[in-house]
Amino acid sequence: MTNAFVINGGKPLKGEITPQGAKNEALQVISAVLLTDQKITISNIPDIKDVNKLIELLGDMGVIVEKTVADTYTFIAKDIDQDFFQSETFKAKGGGLRGSIMIVGPLLARFGKASIPKPGGDKIGRRRLDTHFLGFEKLGAQFNYNPADGFFNVDASNLRGTYILLDEASVTGTANIVMAAVLAKGVTTIYNAACEPYLQQLCKMLNRMGAKISGIGSNLLTIEGVTALGGTEHRLLPDMIEIGSFIGLAAMTGSEITIKDVKYPELGMIPDVFKRLGIKLELRGDDIYIPAQDHYEIETFIDGSIMTIADAPWPGFTPDLLSIVLVVAIQAKGSVLIHQKMFESRLFFVDKLLDMGAQIILCDPHRATVIGLDKQVQLRGISMTSPDIRAGVSLLIAALSAQGQSTIYNIEQIERGYQHIDDRLKALGADITRI
Repeated sequence: MTNAFVINGGKPLKGEITPQGAKNEALQVISAVLLTDQKITISNIPDIKDVNKLIELLGDMGVIVEKTVADTYTFIAKDIDQDFFQSETFKAKGGGLRGSIMIVGPLLARFGKASIPKPGGDKIGRRRLDTHFLGFEKLGAQFNYNPADGFFNVDASNLRGTYILLDEASVTGTANIVMAAVLAKGVTTIYNAACEPYLQQLCKMLNRMGAKISGIGSNLLTIEGVTALGGTEHRLLPDMIEIGSFIGLAAMTGSEITIKDVKYPELGMIPDVFKRLGIKLELRGDDIYIPAQDHYEIETFIDGSIMTIADAPWPGFTPDLLSIVLVVAIQAKGSVLIHQKMFESRLFFVDKLLDMGAQIILCDPHRATVIGLDKQVQLRGISMTSPDIRAGVSLLIAALSAQGQSTIYNIEQIERGYQHIDDRLKALGADITRI
């Protein structure tokens, strides 16, 4: 029997909510502890499955892991058990966790070899790992795939700096190659590098450990190889996807909500995209205050044509929030075209929203037009299943705004990305029960 949430929607919420530490940053910076034998302290770590699994995996391979307070861990990667990487345990744990790919770069850099099982993760279309592998190969690593045991064995005993033009600005790909390059001989230049805040955080952390990375925040990174790295302390940014989700939640349920400690300068264009949907928000210190709104109206372009919101690599709008924008637009006044360029199956949850009474035309796997109901008609509660992390939270927001009862199954998907989400929403007055 899987867990499910039962939600009685249609009630406004009120109060303060603090976003968790950023999941995507956590997977990168926690992997980076493998680059040194010195102690590293990381705080604001979210208590979610994907991150906990990675921490457990590090423990299994010999890293000394200590939890000092609720969200803070220390890591000492002094003695790493090289045989562990050929074990069945590693195959089972590493294969079930998409983030496990992130340990490859650090392992190659420090030990000159690594093995990884074929990774798993979200079902949102083909998410290739070619960028990672091509980057490692350019640095001089050699790959052997063994179809019998499903492992990639990588030999990188002689990594050398080089010029790398990435085939796509992959965040995890860039992070992995950066981690491999910091200890390689010579200079590595990565062009078309991802420049997300999470990646900037990783580079800043590596520089504090003694790496020489310049160009941070741009799409051209230069990495001068060093011989060894030391320890450091690092605090994760708040999760911008959660912040966007809470802005959407407030608007859709007509709630007055304050989102605490958002690190506003790191949010890029996220607040502006929600403002384009007509959502009022104001910055108070480092908190975002959203007043209760009965009504929000989507802007049109200057020539009067329908607003389009599309995702793009950072500093463009993150694809992880498009599902949220789509749901929030359901109760706006006006229409918007949502164009999901980067993944091909992320819009397949639209059928559940149609069942709830939304007016959406799915044009193709990448585009959906939302015709806002302007809160003239409330969505109705239904039973549904969450296909991936972000769609799961979008459906949760829809359910909280709907009349009557909704049940969301497969909430494990939601909990891979959002910690204690039911308790935190209850604190705002949501009627949500786990069964």
